[in-house]
Amino acid sequence: MSEDTVRFSISLPKNLLHELDERIIGQGYASRSELVRDLIRERIVEEKWNMNTEEVIGVLTIAFDHHNRDLLGRIVDAQHSHYVNTICSTHVHLDHDNCLEVIIIQGKAPDIEHLSTAIGGIRGVKFAKLTRTAKLPV
Repeated sequence: MSEDTVRFSISLPKNLLHELDERIIGQGYASRSELVRDLIRERIVEEKWNMNTEEVIGVLTIAFDHHNRDLLGRIVDAQHSHYVNTICSTHVHLDHDNCLEVIIIQGKAPDIEHLSTAIGGIRGVKFAKLTRTAKLPV
């Protein structure tokens, strides 16, 4: 345990503790503490996204038809027309007909969500999913 780590105890009903332990086993967590830390981090990310005041990070995953030649240009145009920072993108050819693109974007939550919806709504995009994250305390 690091010098900056604080140990504290919590009280839980027996059935809730049992459920927690089942999740530890089912999800492969090394300890209850690891699971609780992940749950706290998840809540912090959720709060940051709901505040709409802090910069947050989104990972937009899209799958689209490779043969729709102007589609990639429309996706890039959408990124340029929104007030978010595209940190990077990765393009992968899944097969002869389908491509996968992962776009990491940073900005205010409403702007990222708007961009995600705009890209997901472009004709030819078969799948779009936004994963929300944020900078977290160490």
